[in-house]
Amino acid sequence: MANLLEVQQATKQFGSFTALKDVSIQVPKGSIFGLLGPNGAGKTTLIRIINQITLPDQGSVYLDNELLHPQHIKDIGYLPEERGLYKSMKVGEQALYLAQLKGLSKSEAKERLKYWFDKFDITDWWNKKIQELSKGMAQKVQFIVTVLHKPKLLIFDEPFSGFDPINANVIKDEILQLRDEGATVIFSTHRMESVEELCDHMALINKSKKILDGKVTDIKKAFKTNTFEVGVLTENNNDLYKNLQDNFDITPANFKTIDDQLKVKITLNDDTSSNELLQYLSNKGQIMRFNEVIPTVNEIFIKTITDNE
Repeated sequence: MANLLEVQQATKQFGSFTALKDVSIQVPKGSIFGLLGPNGAGKTTLIRIINQITLPDQGSVYLDNELLHPQHIKDIGYLPEERGLYKSMKVGEQALYLAQLKGLSKSEAKERLKYWFDKFDITDWWNKKIQELSKGMAQKVQFIVTVLHKPKLLIFDEPFSGFDPINANVIKDEILQLRDEGATVIFSTHRMESVEELCDHMALINKSKKILDGKVTDIKKAFKTNTFEVGVLTENNNDLYKNLQDNFDITPANFKTIDDQLKVKITLNDDTSSNELLQYLSNKGQIMRFNEVIPTVNEIFIKTITDNE
């Protein structure tokens, strides 16, 4: 798959502080790319470099195989974590102004704004001032002006901040649809469940350096431990637990059941297959639950950061 964005060995220092050190990422076209890291890791600096708000001290950025240039600003839509709307301006007036800054004519901007205002059912906000809107309402307006000019690359920094669960789902669906229509998305967030739902690829930055990247599915596979969560209905839970303890690496599991199952996590060595474990358990009782434990992005995030401390 071709890459829309490539950052090659970006380094940025502010005085004696190193914000980024030799960071490289590749963002495939038509994908949603999760940019993750603790506070102060360097994510915002990298986003600012991509947006040409600041320049790297070393390294290069390519957009669609072209060295990043000021003219590319029209190809990027950026929704910052700290919102940038003018509170005393009216919503419609401000949206038109920002759309024209991105290269749209006034008539084209009005047409596209009508589409989005109708879609979000906010046409009656046109003459309201931003300061009259709630944080979530203003966030909808900011989202619209970010995507209005149909950029190749969309960068969303904590896009669900300020939204209730219903509106967060509305925005999530819109991001997926934009991806399906050909947009490429960089998605920076602390909400790991959103990464699970949305992202195809991810990179993890910590203390100015990239410490993990790749396809989300490949990363999850790499972090698997061949562990299975098992529930077995048997006549004597204690006897089965001792039997399993003698033959496998086990720990208690915590999941809710409506009957008195033996609940354990079993980690297999390389010499034992899951089919062999199933066969073994089926001879000991009625198998009620048998799930492979797949690490979540949150678990991977915590483990990788901890291991690199």
